[in-house]
Amino acid sequence: MPSENSKRIAKNTLFLYFRGILTLAVALYTSREVLAQLGISDFGIHNIVFSVIVLFSFIQNSMSSVTSRFFTFDLGKGDFRQLEKTFNLSIVLHIFTALIILILGETIGFYFLNSHLNIPSERMEAANFIYQFSIISICISILQVPYIVAITAHERMKIFAYASLLDAVLKLAAVLALGFAPIDKLKFYSILLFLVNVVMFVFYITYCQRNFNETHFKWFWNKKMLLDRMAFGWWNVLGEITSISAVQGVNMLLNMFCGVIVNAAYGIMTQVSNAMNLFANYFLMAVEPQITKSYAKGDIDYLHSLLFHSVKFSFLISFFLTIPLVLNMDFVLHLWLKTVPEYAVIFCKIRLVDWTMWMLVLPLSFAIIATGKIKYFMIIDSIFISMNFILSYIFLSQKYSPISIPYIYISINMLRCVIYLFFAKKLVNLSIATYFYKVFLRLLIAVLISIPLPIFISFHTEKWTALFATSGCFILLFLLSSIFIGLNKNERTMILNLIHTT
Repeated sequence: MPSENSKRIAKNTLFLYFRGILTLAVALYTSREVLAQLGISDFGIHNIVFSVIVLFSFIQNSMSSVTSRFFTFDLGKGDFRQLEKTFNLSIVLHIFTALIILILGETIGFYFLNSHLNIPSERMEAANFIYQFSIISICISILQVPYIVAITAHERMKIFAYASLLDAVLKLAAVLALGFAPIDKLKFYSILLFLVNVVMFVFYITYCQRNFNETHFKWFWNKKMLLDRMAFGWWNVLGEITSISAVQGVNMLLNMFCGVIVNAAYGIMTQVSNAMNLFANYFLMAVEPQITKSYAKGDIDYLHSLLFHSVKFSFLISFFLTIPLVLNMDFVLHLWLKTVPEYAVIFCKIRLVDWTMWMLVLPLSFAIIATGKIKYFMIIDSIFISMNFILSYIFLSQKYSPISIPYIYISINMLRCVIYLFFAKKLVNLSIATYFYKVFLRLLIAVLISIPLPIFISFHTEKWTALFATSGCFILLFLLSSIFIGLNKNERTMILNLIHTT
């Protein structure tokens, strides 16, 4: 990697990891207290009601991808006049997006909540109350997206880290305040989360307008630019719809066939997964702008090198965090939570293994999206993702155990990995043979060396002894296999230099 880019990535990654360690600690404590304060039933209700809103967030996520791609692309080319137009048009698009979600939420979503979800009748009034605050909160989140994109595209990860930490602290304060709730705790919690969103919205706008000239909003409308972005965004919409159906749609199927107790287990799985994902995603967040900018500049050799490094580092980070947890999941969840919902342990184990595997191709998606040629990629990927919902419905309707759901998810993702490799080869000329030799094979050997002994130890120890014995053994084997096999000489030298310079 060019030294300046390497230093920037390293510096940004360190800021994000500093933020991650603190926010993870806060998030783990917050999740534990929310479950304890609300109880399993109300926790499940909160999870399933929020899922209804998230179903409509496919519009938000797709517009976020559009904004990020074009804003970072223009920034990489150094076209600041175009950059200002891109930002202003993005604000307009996000205003319309918020209005669309508000309308969908108050019509289709409201009807679905009250007629199709399995919520105890005595809690329907509370469910509708928190639903209204959830709609307003997600609209606010939509409007702040262009400002967050501006911060990450400019690679101001220090500010993003501080903002995320503020968000975590405010949510912790909201949880602590539940002990003094003057009204129904579920309602009170939804009000507090809404206020947190308002504070963060003001923070992002204030910072951007003080530091980036292009973020001073002026009404702008250009039909050609709009059509270009909508053409790109439409395929993102397709991808987001199927992605959300694979997570929140399946969550609703679990509610319809199994009830809110299983939703609580699914919610714990989601929180554990999100917390661990953050650590791998911090590196990817730091490197994604460089991937888009390198493609915009036509520096394909650097792009390929960056992709190989990204896959290795993101996988190794995820693998390092996942294995000790998977081997000790039952003990860790009981240590963390006062009450562990049924199925939560197996849900969490399978989901973390799936996410670690997914790191083998996730960085490739940034390069694919950077090209803007995503039509066929999104169509094919969406077909596979939609199979999660279809197969989950079939299995649950045939009275299969809820445990079948994460197994379906991981099986489909294995097939999607092949799709990502194919399109990376097609769109950015990535050599699959080089990928397997330089990346996959090295990582596979490191995995095979690292896990057999810790697994053996886990079967012959328990509780604290198992936690320390398996983790210690795994960390030692992981470091040795990663340093001498997973990483090549240049990557080892690069890491040492980055540690020294940062």
